[in-house]
Amino acid sequence: MRTRLLAVAFCVTALARVTAQTSVPITLPPTPQSAAMAFAPPADLTMPPADAVKSTSGLISRVVRPGDGAEKPGPNDVVTVQYSGWASDGRMFDSSLTRPTPSMFPLNRAMAGWKECVSLMVLHETRRCWVPESLAYKGQAGRPKGTIVFDIELLDTRQSPTIPPSDVKEPPADAKKTPGGVSYKVLRPGTGTRHPTAFSKVTVHYSGWTTDGKLFDSSIARGTPATLDLGGGVIRGWTEGVPQMVEGERARFWIPQDLAYKGEAGSPRGMLVFEVDLIKIE
Repeated sequence: MRTRLLAVAFCVTALARVTAQTSVPITLPPTPQSAAMAFAPPADLTMPPADAVKSTSGLISRVVRPGDGAEKPGPNDVVTVQYSGWASDGRMFDSSLTRPTPSMFPLNRAMAGWKECVSLMVLHETRRCWVPESLAYKGQAGRPKGTIVFDIELLDTRQSPTIPPSDVKEPPADAKKTPGGVSYKVLRPGTGTRHPTAFSKVTVHYSGWTTDGKLFDSSIARGTPATLDLGGGVIRGWTEGVPQMVEGERARFWIPQDLAYKGEAGSPRGMLVFEVDLIKIE
């Protein structure tokens, strides 16, 4: 039996996971001191340099490494970051670098200072932010007191899948179309040159909606990319659509019912809309 691309049972679960996520650095346990020893605090931990900029809220920040574009996170985006955080005494209390993968979380659930800091950034930028206590943990028991400092690298940003695309009802006029009838539009150009074939395995992040805006599955909600076999493990619209992409590209697909679940009971019906990031061709 051919494996479906998406399990509809994830519909409610995916939605709940996105909305229930709480951002780092709020609920993650402190980094063990042995690991923290390998991450020395920045030299300007307690004294921001002259080129740092102070906002009206009290946040101070400076760019450590410039990004490579103009795209910034929106207030309802899900961001992917690498970060480290230090208390004012130089103790590193948390770092995504001590874990196997970068952190992904909804920006609108972040502490106020973190949210403001990341919203200033562009893709692939690294920024250092001095977050005053009023924008951080506000004196919570067991949390770092006073100003805390974060180094944050913005790896990716995307609108929360709980918010459907504005063009979910139908493809826009500038969408292209495959011979089989899949409409698609590139949202972010890729970094690679190689296209997958109809028989490739690919690693992707994706979200899928019905045309009335209902999210029925999302790898973003699960926080883990999916590896899929275009030659047998997906709906036909994916086999036809994803080979249009190159690695690093983000695209939106409008897949008619006859290339999706064909009206099967218990499956999403009608045209389906997917947003896909092609991370890697296996």
